Amino acid sequence: MSKLPNCPVCNSEYTYEDRGLFICPECGHEWTNAEETNADENNEVRDANGNTLQDGDSVTIIKDLKVKGSSNPLKIGTKVKNIRLVEGDHNIDCKIDGFGAMKLKSEFVKKNS
Repeated sequence: MSKLPNCPVCNSEYTYEDRGLFICPECGHEWTNAEETNADENNEVRDANGNTLQDGDSVTIIKDLKVKGSSNPLKIGTKVKNIRLVEGDHNIDCKIDGFGAMKLKSEFVKKNS
């Protein structure tokens, strides 16, 4: 049995294939094998809407995020300026007013126009 890829959005291991599409039952994301290959080859970091992120961009948080060691979560709509892209699971390095230095996952932000 071949190993199916984890979901690129929520990293779920319970993906399945249906008529050439990979589907995640946890978040509902659907993608093709070509999309996964293109993203891996280009090493592009994309936001929740699929926009390419670059160093220095401004983003907005799209989901309340719990912060380890803090009783206050990062609220939806929090604006983050001047991001820096890094390698790893949390691929955005930034400073957030009121919280300080923080690492975020690109799937929880959207690029500001």
